[in-house]
Amino acid sequence: MFKKRGRKVWLTEEGSTLLQFAETVFALEREIESTVADMRHLKRGVLRVGTTKAYARYFMPLMLSTFHQKYPKIGIELNEGSSLEMTLSLLEFKNEVAIIAKADDIPGIRFTPFSQEEMVVIASPSHPLARRRSIRFAELADESFIMKDRGSGTRRLVDRLFARCGRAPNILMEVGNAEFIKEVVQRGEGVSFLVRESVAAEIAAGKLVGVPLRGKKIYLDVSIAFLENQHLSPAARAFLDTLERLQMGRTVTPEGIGAFMARILSEQRKGGSATDTAPSKRGQKQRQPPPR
Repeated sequence: MFKKRGRKVWLTEEGSTLLQFAETVFALEREIESTVADMRHLKRGVLRVGTTKAYARYFMPLMLSTFHQKYPKIGIELNEGSSLEMTLSLLEFKNEVAIIAKADDIPGIRFTPFSQEEMVVIASPSHPLARRRSIRFAELADESFIMKDRGSGTRRLVDRLFARCGRAPNILMEVGNAEFIKEVVQRGEGVSFLVRESVAAEIAAGKLVGVPLRGKKIYLDVSIAFLENQHLSPAARAFLDTLERLQMGRTVTPEGIGAFMARILSEQRKGGSATDTAPSKRGQKQRQPPPR
């Protein structure tokens, strides 16, 4: 590698070639160290979140914009699918966090309660049910249902409700897209069960009717899901911290994500950003910290 004459040393041809490689390696090492430091300090990275199509449209824009305002250097990948598909995406490491309705019990995944969404029976204004003041749930067994697919949390809830009544839904069609379900129901083809927030605009415009059910209101539990005992990227940990700070120790109530996020936005406009406030001790005790 070296040539020596007296007290002076020169590199051989082989030494000069190796030096170029060594300089490149050391430069890459410095770049790697800088990149890792940036990721730790949330100056670089990607947040991969999974959710359903309905939540992606109605709830996630404000939620993700709140996160982006605090961490503008973090890229965001939002993936959509059924609750079951998004749950499985965690096991396949396609997403690190999912905001979904629990569709199945799967070992290795932690579900942390986030909100409760009111469910509503929807029908066309011309449908006979639209003229009823209220109905019993068991009466729905006589109706043709445009039902969410079996991978959805909504479907799991509705199936359980029918089972409690000893009845079974008359399924005319199974669809994974809530927008398509609304279109079919508007044509009078059948009735369906959807999250009230997702049909609020159509009900207000008179395109759909919410049919009141007798007894207590029905709610769909929405959770934050992530893998237990697995490393989470700094971006994913920051997102979970942001959600906790948005809640700030509040208990899960049936107000729905839409109302919840609207209230948070209102607080931020008044200058009291919830994302800049540390969680209360009470909130910290109620919620287990995500794995580091």
